[in-house]
Amino acid sequence: MYQQFNEQFAAATRQFADTAAQVNRLALDNAGAVFGLQIAAIEERVNATFAFFGEAAEARDPEAFKTLWPKGVQIARENVERAVSTGQEAFGRTIKANEAIAELAKSQIETAAKATQANVEKATKAATKATAAK
Repeated sequence: MYQQFNEQFAAATRQFADTAAQVNRLALDNAGAVFGLQIAAIEERVNATFAFFGEAAEARDPEAFKTLWPKGVQIARENVERAVSTGQEAFGRTIKANEAIAELAKSQIETAAKATQANVEKATKAATKATAAK
């Protein structure tokens, strides 16, 4: 009896460890993708901003400053737009990763429920046979 209990416990523990490893892999993959996405966006916007500052440093007359104003506004607008779009994409990726994790958990719960139901049916049949044999 103890051997059967130990085997069931070991199987459940292995299944839990495998599931936990899959969840960790999904979470780490998502974190890496989001981090890379944000770093790429930051790099792009920093390059554009420093290019603008380079142009601003070279401006010497008021006419040059007049042409810089619209460029500065454009750079600021693009920075905000890119930050918003990057945030939305990161949020979307995180939702997809969480959905995959939830689906994994759901399948594990369904598997455990089926195994438990099978064990209950087996025990019920054994109890019925034992009662009938008396």
